[in-house]
Amino acid sequence: MVAPGIWTTPLPAAAQTGSPPTIVDITRARTEPIPIAIPDMAGSPLGAQISRVITNNLRSSGLFRPVDRQAFIQTPEAAAATPRFQDWRVIGAAALVTGKVDGSGDRLRVEFRLWDILPEQQALGTAYNATSSNWRQIAHIISDDIYKRMLGETGYFNTRIAYIAETGPRDRRVRRLAIMDQDGENNRFLTDGQFQALTPRFHPDATRIAFMSYQRNEPRVYLFNLESGRQEVLGNFSGMTLSPRFSPDGRSVVLSSVRGGDANIFVVDMASRRERQLTSGGGLDVSPCFSPDGSQIVFNSDRGGDQQLYVMDAGGGGARRISFGNGRYATPVWSPRGDLIAFTRIARGQFAIGVMRPDGSGERILSEGWGMEGPTFAPNGRVLMFYRESAARDNRGSGYSARLSSIDIAGFNERQIVTPTDATDPSWSPLIS
Repeated sequence: MVAPGIWTTPLPAAAQTGSPPTIVDITRARTEPIPIAIPDMAGSPLGAQISRVITNNLRSSGLFRPVDRQAFIQTPEAAAATPRFQDWRVIGAAALVTGKVDGSGDRLRVEFRLWDILPEQQALGTAYNATSSNWRQIAHIISDDIYKRMLGETGYFNTRIAYIAETGPRDRRVRRLAIMDQDGENNRFLTDGQFQALTPRFHPDATRIAFMSYQRNEPRVYLFNLESGRQEVLGNFSGMTLSPRFSPDGRSVVLSSVRGGDANIFVVDMASRRERQLTSGGGLDVSPCFSPDGSQIVFNSDRGGDQQLYVMDAGGGGARRISFGNGRYATPVWSPRGDLIAFTRIARGQFAIGVMRPDGSGERILSEGWGMEGPTFAPNGRVLMFYRESAARDNRGSGYSARLSSIDIAGFNERQIVTPTDATDPSWSPLIS
């Protein structure tokens, strides 16, 4: 079982020649995307929809180039039975995806094979069994299978994005907690907008979301359970609580609490709801985020007179500044790989999304613009999502918009994520498993 309600069965290898399947370096794939042929899966109308989701996923990564379907020589049905490798080689495909879909009532069986064209070898073969309603998730799982087999790294397609859906005039925005698949499909609103919602963050098991809400005009951190739909306040702490994030083991939440004009960082145990203060002194310490191993926390603070990034031990203490470029730094988030910290930088009226190593070296700006903020990493650490704002034309906020964008950590393949409303504060879930 690879995800709730989805069962897998390996398919026997076919057409083997003994040559090892090709694995393409991601750096090379950025400049020379892998040409891959993805005909419709045979056997059911759902086969065409599954193939199109796989095609869109791989194309959106910027690392694959789906071959034009009009160039196909062999029919999808014939290819699913026995590929004629010469027919796919001559149109420039390096890999081929075939499959068939069988459905009976509410049950669905999807057989999928990935072929390496040059050695004429089956690289992968799996059958997925699930309910028909899970067909889109099966397509995402297959996309992840292809990504991992061709690139040697875990994919990120079977994931969700939590974000804040914004509607209404600029000065009276309604902000609702929302969730969707990483490709923008299956969008739904989790709160009704009666109270403002901000800064959603996924639990490591992807079943809960921590977020900030203004219920009864008291800014508090709440927990939303995606399975039950229930939401509860994390704790009745004094002062305003904001910018929550879960620890890597999911047993605690790190957040900032404003008390007496200062903001300090606290960690709250999920079981007992007891808090422990990690920073103290004058200034604003906000936006904390654990390292993947849970040993350190990055945050931004104006303790030195200007807003910069700091890293401290997870137990508090030992804080050291890591940002030294021109401008102010905010919203730091640690990569799941542990190798980078993403941030927002504001300098000379311009916003930018960038990354640096945890010691502050190797700073790189990935994208710049009028207003952008809130980076979040895909679970494999290869892609960032953030939001862009456009400037309003007048004091009433006409012309203002906010949209989600994604970009590769090398700074290429920036693209907009379509949402039904304006969108801010994205949070990328772990792989759904």
